[in-house]
Order: sequence, then structure tokens, then C-alpha cells
Amino acid sequence: MAWPLQFLFRGLRTVGLVLLYYVFSIGITFYNKWLMKGFHYPLFMTLVHLAIIFCLSTVTRRAMQCWTGKPRIILSWEDYLHKVAPTAFATALDIGLSNWSFLFITISLYTMTKSSAVLFILFFSLVFKLEEPNPFLILVVLLIASGLFMFTFESTQFNMEGFIMVLLASFIGGIRWTLTQVLMQKAELGLQNPIDAMYHLQPLMFLCLFPLFLYNEALSLSVSEKLFRVTELSPLLYSLMTLSLGGALAFGLGFSEFLLVSRTSSLTLSISGIFKEVCTLLLAASLMGDRMSKLNWLGFAVCLCGISLHVGLKAFYSKNKAPSVRKLGSKSSELQLPLLRQNGEKCEDSAADDFNDEEEEQEICLH
Repeated sequence: MAWPLQFLFRGLRTVGLVLLYYVFSIGITFYNKWLMKGFHYPLFMTLVHLAIIFCLSTVTRRAMQCWTGKPRIILSWEDYLHKVAPTAFATALDIGLSNWSFLFITISLYTMTKSSAVLFILFFSLVFKLEEPNPFLILVVLLIASGLFMFTFESTQFNMEGFIMVLLASFIGGIRWTLTQVLMQKAELGLQNPIDAMYHLQPLMFLCLFPLFLYNEALSLSVSEKLFRVTELSPLLYSLMTLSLGGALAFGLGFSEFLLVSRTSSLTLSISGIFKEVCTLLLAASLMGDRMSKLNWLGFAVCLCGISLHVGLKAFYSKNKAPSVRKLGSKSSELQLPLLRQNGEKCEDSAADDFNDEEEEQEICLH
């Protein structure tokens, strides 16, 4: 009787974590589009979000340090500038261009175009030899590319400027996630925990976007009544609250992805992401009035087939080879957060610590 209850509990926990991920991921997409309708400063919005994420990650790191009694990792300046900076710059440009595109395109076109990031991630994974060549990858590329073409073909709400922005963001996103994988696989850096990664990435991301903000938005924002030329206090407080909400959603998205992967698997996150795209398009059509033809829906379905094939191939081939990267165990002290810790796991800390210490001595082999 205990086994079915345990199975049910794990199932409910997985569903809860997936729903939490959906809330933050879909929420921030609709939030960005909604905010851009009246606040035409996407780069400033992104800078505020980065600052909030840095503050929240700092507080989270301090809480985790107090709970575990172990100091958090702080990189040297040499490692920070040489190994973290490329990832930070790529991430900043990806997010900045993505948010900027909401001034021009619909949520449905944004969602579909961002799905093409799988192609660029796959390409750069092959370049960096993180992915092994496979004949099925040609089919994945053809499905996603043809699906994207059908989705944008004769679209009534197509905008070339926004489309190019998102496509460029997807290309940079391929570099971003490939560099992020390399960064988090380097055990000597100690950034396997995404909270530590976010803490180290945000300052450099801020510095990367700030010159672009000064060139494109600083002058117009300084004379705008949205912030600096307000005549009443309430509009200023409203703007600050809405910007802060986006920062909290962005941090919650990264944190919910971390929880979902650490408590289930990366495969669960990938499959959840596929259904998340479907939910986003359905909500965009019903709530935002996005218009999509039958050919557009067919293109979206074809693209999802390509993404699903890629996820399935990753799962299949990962079972047939030894893991090349150190994984954090589900009972690692890195993952034992105060609100998630189970009573029955408290007594296993010492054994888990010994196990993790042995794991850290193993060599990491990148393909």
C-alpha cells in the first residue's frame, strides 16, 4: 500500500512542478507583451529585471549558505572574465533582442520563431562537440525549418523587423545555451547550481546591455512621463511595481526550471516545454486575438514533431552511453532547500555529503 501512495505523491509533485514552471514561463511571455504595449523601453525593462534577479539570487545564496552551513562559490576575476563573460554576453543579447521584438510581433509569431532555437543549439553543440553527429538530426532540422516556413507563410500578422530580431535572438540563443552547458559542466568552476550561475551572470549581462540602452533608449526615457517626468506619485509607483513583477517572474522561471530538473529530469523539462508552446499559442489566440490560419497551425505541428523527435533521440542515446557530466544527486546538499526538504531526508545528509565529495574527484569528459 505504501508503494502506490509513494508513486502518487511523486506524480503529484511532478505535476505541481510542471505547473509552477508553466506559470512563470507563460506568465513572463504574456507579461512582456502586455508591458510593451504601454512601456516602449524593452532594454530598460531588461536591465531592471537583471538587477532584481541578481538581488534575489544573492538572497537565495545567503539562505542556502545558512541552511547548509557551506560557503557558496565565488569565482576569481580571471575565471569570471575569461570563462563566464562569453556566456553572459550571449545571454544578455538573447534576452534583450527577445524582449525588444515584442514591440513589433505577436506572441504566436514570437513563440514559433523562438522554437527554431533548437536548430541553432544543435548546430553549436555539433561545433563544440557536445553532440554526436546522427543521421536523424537531418530530419529534425528539416521538420523544424519547414514548420517555421509554413507558420510564417502568408501570415496576416507578420512583421519582418520583429521576426529578424527573434530569429537573431534564437541564433544567439544557440550560442548561449551551448556555452551555458559548457560552463555548468566545468566542475572546477562550481556553477552546477543555477542559482550560483544566475548570481555570476547578471552583472556582466547588465554591463553588456547598458551601452545599447544608452544609445537607443536613454534620451527618450529621460524625457518620458513614465518615470523621470512624472507629475504624480501613483504613476511612478505603478511603473516600478510592474517592472519589479517582471523581475520576480524572470527569477521564478529560472528557479522553477532548476526545481523541475533537480526533482525529475531534464527530459521532463524538455517534454514540458513542448506542451508549453501549445498552451502559449492557444492562450495567445484566445486572449490576445492572434490570428492563425490552418497552414500556420500545420507548420506549428510540424515544428513540434521535429522538436519531439530531437527530445526522443536525446533520451534514447543518453541511455546507451555512460554519463559524461557530473550530476547533482537528488539528495545533494545543493538541492536541499528549506521549503522543499523532506523530514525523512534529514538523516541522510552525511552520507550524501560523502557521496558528493567522491563524485567531485571524478574527471569530466566532454565529447
